Amino acid sequence: MARPEQVLLLEPQHELKFRGPFSDVVTTSLKLSNPTDRNVCFKVKTTAPRRYCVRPNSGIIDAGTSINVSVMLQPFEYDPNEKSKHKFMVQSMLAPPDMIDMEGVWKEAKPDELMDSKLRCVFELPAENDKTHDMDSNKVMSSGLLKSESSTLSMRSMSSTLDDGEVKKVMEECKRLQMEAQRLREENKQIREDDGLRMRKSNMMSSQHSSMAVKEEGLSVRGMALIVLFFVVGVIVGKLVL
Repeated sequence: MARPEQVLLLEPQHELKFRGPFSDVVTTSLKLSNPTDRNVCFKVKTTAPRRYCVRPNSGIIDAGTSINVSVMLQPFEYDPNEKSKHKFMVQSMLAPPDMIDMEGVWKEAKPDELMDSKLRCVFELPAENDKTHDMDSNKVMSSGLLKSESSTLSMRSMSSTLDDGEVKKVMEECKRLQMEAQRLREENKQIREDDGLRMRKSNMMSSQHSSMAVKEEGLSVRGMALIVLFFVVGVIVGKLVL
């Protein structure tokens, strides 16, 4: 069964051009327009997900509005003899009127409800005079996009843009951190118990030393008393003899 024709208008329609040099992030824009009277869900996919950062990579375009998608090509060593095989696909479908969970809508969508458009990637090197200007403009654009994203993106929008693989990675990382925190709590508890045991042993040793000191002091007092007694007896005996 043939898929329905794409309702979104793409600009550009067929190619995403990235102009080097490619020693830094290179950003290009893709404009998606919704000329219909219904809201449209969209996703942007690529055959090389490790090489690109797409913001936003999914969402909803309200009726009669448009959205700009920023596609950021990560730095790489450009080979002019190597032809780019990277491609992008914009997938869309009409949003249900009572939609609550966008990810659930995508999972339950039927093939005849999905529309798609494909674009290929083209890499271009600028003339020598334009290289410095293009590098500066790309840096400014990428920096502005990343700052804007970090300051305005909420946890809810982040979770809606993550695919299943990314969600699984986040969940595994959270589980690992929880296990690490539990291990640290147990180690801390064991350290506190060891410290308490050492303190109790120290107190016991201190009390033993104190009792020994008291005993030694008692013995010395008794010795002195005996010496004095012997001295007095000796004096008395001496007087009697005389």
